This record gives sequence, structure tokens and C-alpha cells, in this order.
Amino acid sequence: MKPLDVEPMPLAGIEAFLDRHGLGSGAVRAERIGEGASNLTYRVERDGARVVVRRPPPPPLPPSAHDVVREARIQQALIGVGVRVPRVLAICDDEGEIGAPFYVTEEIDGVVVTDQLPPALEPPAERRRLGIALVDALVELHRVDWRALRLKRIGRSRGYLERQLRRWTGLWGVNATRELPAFHAVAAQLRAAMPESPAATVVHGDYRLGNVMVSARAPADILAILDWELATVGDPLADLGYLLATWSEPGAAEHPLLLSPVTAGAGFATRAELARHYGERTGRDLGALRWYEAMALWKSAVFCEAIHARFLRGERDDAWAGGLAGGVPRLLEVAAAGL
Repeated sequence: MKPLDVEPMPLAGIEAFLDRHGLGSGAVRAERIGEGASNLTYRVERDGARVVVRRPPPPPLPPSAHDVVREARIQQALIGVGVRVPRVLAICDDEGEIGAPFYVTEEIDGVVVTDQLPPALEPPAERRRLGIALVDALVELHRVDWRALRLKRIGRSRGYLERQLRRWTGLWGVNATRELPAFHAVAAQLRAAMPESPAATVVHGDYRLGNVMVSARAPADILAILDWELATVGDPLADLGYLLATWSEPGAAEHPLLLSPVTAGAGFATRAELARHYGERTGRDLGALRWYEAMALWKSAVFCEAIHARFLRGERDDAWAGGLAGGVPRLLEVAAAGL
């Protein structure tokens, strides 16, 4: 995925906030990092501190979206039960500081992998280990007792799939730039074939290789899971389906959600092998897994259409965003083929 337009970081406000929380001293330097299509992430440096700041994108924002304070609270709760997340150092829910809420985390010494591997992970055995480690980290998350988390509310345990279909259908109405009957046709197919969910777990909502921090040294390992904006309580197979839909492999149908092209290289585990490992670790029935993959592609058509709208408004000018004119219909085509 291509970088979004850079939102200038108000350095004076960040500097004053870090001063109050004892995080370094002196002038602040900020650099946009990551290629996410949602909240914006910056590496912030000053004497004695090197941290990461997360803030929402510039307005207008959809209702209830980009809640970075909620995202930070979820990470605080999860790190307390051993989930691999960055440690939150401070939260600012006052928009007066920089014009938006934000939070500060430790910087993780690792890499985000999309189209290139660090040299130490190039051997075939390390490539395979990376995919298996990604599944293992997801299994750890899905084993968390969400009822014991120190959160007032993270989500409702019942009706997750119904709510997903309803929510993303509504968001299509907000984001759509054109009539695409295939969107509603796939939605109807998903409703008609909706499986019965297993017991609810914490769900990340955007779990893929590009949303984790990977060790740059062998053995391959997952250091931290990033980007918790969509986290809730729900159907764990939605996370697995999304991971597989974003996982490139030889012969896979091309679509814009293949956000980790490196995994098509020799040595990486296939989607079937990743699913089998998850099933062995959890004991969950994966008979309806293709439905979950189709739902992931259908949902991605919604946020990709929103990016396409930004391209049409001149707010993005990169080739990936421009390609979504045909890419969104392609996502729906591949989703339909999986049902």
C-alpha cells in the first residue's frame, strides 16, 4: 500500500506534552513512518527519547472511526495479559494539544515486512518460520480471556458477524463514489451463507503481516502486533480469514488486498499450511474459512473505495490509489468467486 499524504505534526505541542511526561528533553524531530491507510504514525526523537506517536488523519472522519484513545487503552489492557503490543507511555485525549487526540508508545526495534525481507530472514527456513510465528501470535491473542481485561467495554460477544455485515454495508453508503451492484450481491451471499461463530475472543480486525513488527534477526519472530483501531470482541476466524486474504502465494488471484507480496516467494508457508497450523493450535473448525476470506475481501472493498474517493478529490496521487478504480470491483469479483 502506498503512503498517504503527510499530515504535518505540530512539534511545539508534542514537545510540551513530552516535557510534562518526562520523555526526553530539547527540540523534537518527527518523521512519518508506515504505510497504513488509517491512523497516522510518526517516529519522534529528541535528546533522551525515541518514541512513536499515533494520531488520527485529518478530517473529515467517519463517525466513531480513528479513535486513537480507545486503541491505546486496548493496548494497555492487552500488554497486561502478555499480548505482544508496544508499551503505551502516555495518552492525550485533549485535542487542544496538537488539534487531535494522540498517544505515545515505545519504539520497537524491528521491521515491518511487506515487499522485502531483512537479510537474516531470507533463508527458506526463516521464511517459513516467519509465517508460522505470525499464526502463533494470533493464537496467543485469541486465547486471551477478554472478560478479565481491564476495560470498561471492548465489544459485544454475540452477533459479531451480523454487526460486521450491517456496519460495512452502512459504510459503503458513506464511501461509495459509484454504483457497484456487485457489492450488494456479495453482501446478500454473505448473509445467506453466514456460519455459526465459535466462542468469542479478542479480535484484532486488521491482522496481517504488514501490521506486525518483525525481528530483523534470526530466528524469525513477531515482536509486536500494531494498529489496534478495529479491535473488539468477536469471531476469531474473521482474523484468520483476513490474514489469508492478504497473504500472497503463487497462483493466488490478484487483487489490491495482497499487501505482503514478499510471501509469494519460495520458502513461505502457503495459506493452506497457515490455516492448518492455526487449526492444530486452536482445535477450531475451519470448514467455513472461505466464507471468512470472502468477507475480508468484501470489507476491504469499502475502505478501498474510501481511498479511491480521496484520489478523485486530489488528496492522493499515487498509482495504488489510482488503481482502485478497477481494484474495488476486482475485490468484489474475487470475494464472489470464493462463496
